[in-house]
Amino acid sequence: MEGTFTTGTTTSRTEGPIARAIEEQTSKLPSDTFLWAAAGSIVASAVLRAFGKGEAAVFVGQWAPTLLILGLYNKIVKVQGHDRFS
Repeated sequence: MEGTFTTGTTTSRTEGPIARAIEEQTSKLPSDTFLWAAAGSIVASAVLRAFGKGEAAVFVGQWAPTLLILGLYNKIVKVQGHDRFS
């Protein structure tokens, strides 16, 4: 069954199409890609702030938490091995 997996003695679970789509895309990237992208967002935000672009700086700076959460999700998926069953 597509999207169903078992781990050890736990029961099988079915992932939704959104989770599968995110896993498919994020599993193609190394885990540290998200960390570097978040760092780049922070640096870009600081540069924008230095040049007086306050609203753009806030907008770009808010990407960092999202990128870090996606990186965490990616890492959990890889450690748990769920990406093997997608």
